[in-house]
Amino acid sequence: MPYPPVGLALQPVPTLPVPTLPIPTLPTPVAVKSEDLYERVGQVGEGTYGKVYKARNKQTGEYVALKRIRMEAEKDGFPITAMREIKLLQSLSDRHVVSLKELMVSKGAVYMVFEYMDHDLTGILQHPQLKFRPDHVKCLMKQLLEGLGFLHHKGVLHRDIKGSNLLVNKLGELKLADFGLARLFQKKRKRDYTNRVITLWYRPPELILGATAYGPEVDMWSAGCIMVELFTRKPIFQGHNEITQLDHIWKTMGTPQKDTWPDVEQLPWYELIKHVSSESRPSKFREIFGRIMSPAALDLAEALLNLNPRGRPTAVEALTKFAYFTEEEPAACKPEDLPKIEGDWHEYESKQRK
Repeated sequence: MPYPPVGLALQPVPTLPVPTLPIPTLPTPVAVKSEDLYERVGQVGEGTYGKVYKARNKQTGEYVALKRIRMEAEKDGFPITAMREIKLLQSLSDRHVVSLKELMVSKGAVYMVFEYMDHDLTGILQHPQLKFRPDHVKCLMKQLLEGLGFLHHKGVLHRDIKGSNLLVNKLGELKLADFGLARLFQKKRKRDYTNRVITLWYRPPELILGATAYGPEVDMWSAGCIMVELFTRKPIFQGHNEITQLDHIWKTMGTPQKDTWPDVEQLPWYELIKHVSSESRPSKFREIFGRIMSPAALDLAEALLNLNPRGRPTAVEALTKFAYFTEEEPAACKPEDLPKIEGDWHEYESKQRK
């Protein structure tokens, strides 16, 4: 049963019985029991199910990210979300996916040890002095779409694409992180999943309307939100709940029409909240963003933000069939040519600074 749009609390995440460490018993990475190997530098984030710390390897001097797995009641078992993320990351080796180095047990706590990434996109966009040129924006979008193309080719939905889950290191390399909500999908047919995924501001309208059978197109909507955010430096749709989120989407992208989104009336919650779109509104997307985005950028972003999920391009199509990447100048800069940023800039740290 899909959840109703507003008002009901989410059910607790189920857990698995506690396995014997290493957790889980897979070939790699191995669990390391060393309470003195890493020295914590400070907290840099809050993941799906635990805090994230910057730490230094005392032996090598290398910096890593330690993601503490929340074990609220150890007797209830190892969290299934953490188990899923570990298993998925073991199968995803790519330059655009953050690397899981090992698992560590320290003083009864379990940590996932990741390569350290200096920034996340939300933190970067809040940097007061940083200015992105068009070739910088294109470089970041190119890397995001390449990463999504890899995931979808591997049959994986990320289901939580947002700025704080897009990490950037000092070499300008962008990598996808936080796979706690990721799931495998079948390319030839859509399975049923929960629609209570993807942070609200980046959640596509079909999920808000109750869709449970979906595929990579949900990640592509989130990518469209990120693309516009790279130009505006703030999230494009900022609703307080599902109803106001839909209203923000309709005000910008127009209300759904039968000729452009024939299946919309079949979605589970359409009848419950169709009053949000009772008044037909045209799209104002180009009117709002035409001054800050090039025509080719508008074309791609508008396609990614197509209300009808069937109309959104795949990641590969976005990279190969749109003038933004194939024809428009300037071309994407190389990652190493992105602006150099002093210090660490993550969403968590930006909030602390404020």
